[in-house]
Amino acid sequence: MLTARDIMTKGVVSVTTDTSLKELAAIFIETRYSNLPVVDAEGKLVGVISETDLVEQQKPLHIPTAVTLFDWVFTLGSEKDFREEVTRVTATTVGELCRKEPITCKPEDTVRDLAGLMSKHKVHLLPVLEGDKLIGVVARLDLIRSIEV
Repeated sequence: MLTARDIMTKGVVSVTTDTSLKELAAIFIETRYSNLPVVDAEGKLVGVISETDLVEQQKPLHIPTAVTLFDWVFTLGSEKDFREEVTRVTATTVGELCRKEPITCKPEDTVRDLAGLMSKHKVHLLPVLEGDKLIGVVARLDLIRSIEV
């Protein structure tokens, strides 16, 4: 049975947490990738960033509705969600915008396991880690190509 090691893309294009969003847009355009792993200065995986994250960053900030009742002010919506939205719209680097704690896989995971992970977590890219080292990525297209094999 095929594994992540068999179908992964090696020589991974990645971005760092310090990459500007303008640089990220240029990389997406140049490479035609829609998701990229994000690494820190030591090359350790810290997240994943997608074209969707970049597009969502451009949406206007939604100010939560507040209701006053007997000198009390209640906001409709969670404060945590609002803080996350403020962080999103004010982000200037990949590190501020990327999804932390990405779903990852191991080189020995089967194609069936990978499909299950992608489906369950609704992700389109799985970084392949050997220990804590990023050795490749498996994208949806890699899974589709493996069907032909």
